[in-house]
Amino acid sequence: MRGRTPSGPEYVASLPGSEQAKQRLQVILETMTHAYGVQEACRRLDISEQRFYQLRTELLQAAIDCLEPKPTGRPSHNDVSKDADVTTLQARVAELETELRAAQLRQEIAAAMPHVVYPPPEPEKKTPPREKRQARPGWWRKKK
Repeated sequence: MRGRTPSGPEYVASLPGSEQAKQRLQVILETMTHAYGVQEACRRLDISEQRFYQLRTELLQAAIDCLEPKPTGRPSHNDVSKDADVTTLQARVAELETELRAAQLRQEIAAAMPHVVYPPPEPEKKTPPREKRQARPGWWRKKK
């Protein structure tokens, strides 16, 4: 056989990540290469068979998602932010248009019905109010 020898499940040890995650991945890959069975893998990981199958399904689904074809070239980060900015600005414009229309309606109401907006002044009283005298302390007592 020419070239490098293929890496097996032991390659997982050289990847970054927690030891628990590496161990789980290595055990799942070893069961897929028929190094040992599912019951042995569950015993080594101290998990149930149901959890093992769940982990294996999640692993394979993540691998498929990662390997889906993507558009060539560098991804454009501006398109996402531009869409968000446009949506935000459109919402702000709609809000300001509503506020403007409300202000115009208030102005029309004030012009058409000034008595509603500005209540008429109360009529002035003809006689001015009397000044209150301050009570003298002890005025009710008689001096001896």
